[in-house]
Order: sequence, then structure tokens, then C-alpha cells
Amino acid sequence: MREKITACITAFNEEHNIRRCLESVKWCDEIVVMDSFSTDLTAQICHEFTDRVYQHEWLGYIGQKNMIREKASHPWVLFIDADEEMSPELRDEILAQFEAGHDGVAGYEFPRMVNYLGEWIRHGEWYPDVKLRLFMKCKGVSGGVEPHDQVLVNGPVKRLKGQLYHYTYDDLHDQLVTLNRYSSITAVEKFKNGHRFHVTDFLFRPSLRFLKAYFLKRGFLDGRRGFLIAAISSFGVAMKYAKLWERELEQQDRERREHEHGE
Repeated sequence: MREKITACITAFNEEHNIRRCLESVKWCDEIVVMDSFSTDLTAQICHEFTDRVYQHEWLGYIGQKNMIREKASHPWVLFIDADEEMSPELRDEILAQFEAGHDGVAGYEFPRMVNYLGEWIRHGEWYPDVKLRLFMKCKGVSGGVEPHDQVLVNGPVKRLKGQLYHYTYDDLHDQLVTLNRYSSITAVEKFKNGHRFHVTDFLFRPSLRFLKAYFLKRGFLDGRRGFLIAAISSFGVAMKYAKLWERELEQQDRERREHEHGE
């Protein structure tokens, strides 16, 4: 008998995506959802698939993943976001691996393919976006730096070939809103960790990001979408460092006002 798997889904206002995600993990032995008090129909849709729907205020990408991991009843945990979908090929590959035995493997990683403006992206920095999402609960934990969580596993990791599908943005507006949020989170984290603004970062890193994504990683092979991805990613890098500079200006202003008040 194969070891059992708990699918762990974090969600917030994902009524347009969550059903597709849940349908793709019905083969798992348990589904657990951690909802951040959605104001749409997300929670109601989740209850159609599982009774294990919890609600908790947002703890960040890392904190939320570690919280839902603790809710899993089974020895293996599959992390999947509400805007993602397990392909049938990946599902079958996982089940075949579990039937055959793991040979000491503590986790599995697999490529993630992004659907962007109605097309699948197959080049650039977005593919193959390899993610470690299936792991032994006793050997894995979420880490990384906000907003980019990653699973850290104590043991061997095996790479599978099946795809995890990612329906990342509804449209360009949604992409820019997300970029704005992520760049703010990143700037705050950098500032807390002692990083400071350097004009060379602001001047050169955005251009280097574009060159890497569009030329080195062959994003140009994805046509206009590849150009948009590289250009907007470059803009995101610029905003990250601009917001880091903004944090420094805010701190300087606070220190000045405190000094004046002290006098």
C-alpha cells in the first residue's frame, strides 16, 4: 500500500481558480485548505471538496505554508496554490513513484509552466520554473525570503517530468498589482536584513534582468509575451530598489523628527 498524501492549498479570493485546482488534486488522500478570510465564494467552493477548510489571517507566504503543513494528517504533503493545477501527467507520475517506493527520497520537484495572456510560456525565466512541492512532512519546512517561499527538505530530492500548471495573472492590470505588492514586500525584507540602496543597483540590475530573461534565457522565442515578461520583470527590479531607497528616506525623516523633538 502506498503512503498517503495530503494536498495543502492556500487561498484568498480565488473563486475563479480554486475549483480547477481542487479538481486536479481529488486523487490525493486528503485535501486541506487554509483560506485568508476570502470575501468571495472561495471558501464555499472548497467545502464542496473537503470539510477541512480553515481560516486564518495572512501570515505571509512562508508563515501560511508552515501553518497549513501542520494541519496535514498524512506523512506526505503536496503544496499547491489556488491558481495552480496538477497536470494528469504529473499526477500519474507521482502515483507511479509512490507505488514503486521512494528509495530514500524525501521530496519531489517538478517543472511549473505558466499560462500568460492565454498562451503557455516555454522559455525565458518562467520556464522551467522548477518547484519542490511534494515532500515528507517530517523532513520538510517552508523557508526562503518573503515573498518567495521555498520548501527546504532534509534528504534527497528527485525531479519529475510532469508539469504543474500556473494560471498566474488574470490580465496585465493584475500582473502590475502583484508586481507592486511583491516589490514592496521585497524592499521591506531587504531593509530589515540590513540591505541599503546603491544607485548602481538601480541603474544596472533592471537592464541585466531584461537581458537575462529576453536573450540569455531565450524569452524572445515566446514572441510579444516574452518581451512583456522580460520588460515588466525589469521594471519590477527597478521598483524594488526604488522602494528600498524610499524606506531609507522614511527612516531618515523619522530620525530627524525624533532629533528635533528631543531638542
